[in-house]
Amino acid sequence: MNLWFRLLWLLVTSRMRPRLDLPGEASVLPFRVWFHDLDTSLHMNNGRYWTLMDLGRTDLVLRSGLWRAILRHRWVPVVNAGTIRFRREMRLFRPFRLETRILCWSETWLVMEHRMLMRGRDGGEIVSAVALVRAAIYDRRGKAYIPVARLLEEVGVTAESPEPSREVAAFLASEEVLRGVTASER
Repeated sequence: MNLWFRLLWLLVTSRMRPRLDLPGEASVLPFRVWFHDLDTSLHMNNGRYWTLMDLGRTDLVLRSGLWRAILRHRWVPVVNAGTIRFRREMRLFRPFRLETRILCWSETWLVMEHRMLMRGRDGGEIVSAVALVRAAIYDRRGKAYIPVARLLEEVGVTAESPEPSREVAAFLASEEVLRGVTASER
């Protein structure tokens, strides 16, 4: 994570924002495109999208209270797959917001959606980018991923995963194909 000021802002302000009820509630964070976000084309660098999405996941963990269990057990949040679709460029000083939500899960991983939204000239919303990530919490001592049911229990929730949408199912299927290709090349 190379956005230390934004991370510090998130850590300081997370206590002032309402608690998030997982798995349904979304984290919503306001941002603005600054000089250090730009690439040589003078719009937000594609890598910066991913870095800001780290902050969305961090906000979800902080405001849901899951951070307590992560620190107590010395677990490690990891992203093991991701895909992004860029739809509109974001230029210097453009305000936007990042929405992060959990869509569904399996025994040991979650699929999250990140959406970057900005206002158009007509006042309507424009989707700048949409990303899907598969994430999990890893226990280094146990050398295993923590079951999602246990993660939800840590924040006082018992819930069944919604069925994956068509796009989530396609994302997960493509990851399985890539896993097979990587394994066969060894």
